[in-house]
Amino acid sequence: MPVLSLEGELTIYTAATQKDALLAFLASGDDLELNLSQVTEMDAAGLQLLILTKHEAMQTGKAMRYTMHSAPVLEVLELARMSTLFGDPLILSGQDAA
Repeated sequence: MPVLSLEGELTIYTAATQKDALLAFLASGDDLELNLSQVTEMDAAGLQLLILTKHEAMQTGKAMRYTMHSAPVLEVLELARMSTLFGDPLILSGQDAA
């Protein structure tokens, strides 16, 4: 299973570069994992990229998992109430228990 680990900012300032990398990653297989553990900052543009990637994966019949969410990613997902759409089941189940 191909894994892409995003590093650094996932913001408006890096959106164009990250978009190209994410779309290229979609072509690398049918069962994909996006590791978000090294994302240091995320804003609405970063969230839009995650939505775009998820949409493109669904449109092409690919499985896309988002895993190892960093604190900045979790914060934006929670603010947007989208944690369940992009959640790592292990992290989300651990949060539910708390």
